[in-house]
Amino acid sequence: MPNRAAARPAAPRREPGKRDPESTRRALLDAAIGEFAEKGLAGARVDEIAARAEVNKQLVYHHFGTKEDLYAAALEEVYAAIREKERALHLDDLPPREAMERLVGFSFDYLSAHPEFVALLNDENGHGGRHVRASPRLRQMHSPLVGMVGETLERGAREGLFRDDLDAVDLYITIAGVSYFFFSNNRTLSAIFGKRLDTRPAVSRHRAHVIRFVLAALRP
Repeated sequence: MPNRAAARPAAPRREPGKRDPESTRRALLDAAIGEFAEKGLAGARVDEIAARAEVNKQLVYHHFGTKEDLYAAALEEVYAAIREKERALHLDDLPPREAMERLVGFSFDYLSAHPEFVALLNDENGHGGRHVRASPRLRQMHSPLVGMVGETLERGAREGLFRDDLDAVDLYITIAGVSYFFFSNNRTLSAIFGKRLDTRPAVSRHRAHVIRFVLAALRP
């Protein structure tokens, strides 16, 4: 399987003399996300991040402090990106079954398109989630999907389409889990079952399976 974490675009080049603080900070964040996704907190190097961003190494410390501070900022950034996309789903505009299909498809597609998110979460779990716990921004960044899932479940139950004994948080975790495991363990699963699971047909087939699986579990 190719190195999916490396699929994140490199930090954009900036013209000499146009290094305003915001663009420098953005370039450093993009570079840090790529470096931490590929090598983890332990293996990433500040000088490599600076080289990717094409800035002086001292600017890393100026904008973010320590390497751990930059790692925490990278985590905040990838979580903020998915939360923004979640808010744009507008599940309440759709009938319950279509809303749930959109939700499951979105969750799967986002992980497929953002291997750096999967890689960073894997690494942070290896650190016991301590950077997430220590970040006030992340603690406040509750997923808007939990509320949308709860409302969709209630609408579906009223219409006799969904079971009425499902918890929104439990369902959210299940939807995220069935998609996350496929991508986070794709290499080992491919090796165990003796077939590549990272090809476009394999990913498409599993996406359809996940949607069918979840929708079937919701039926009364």
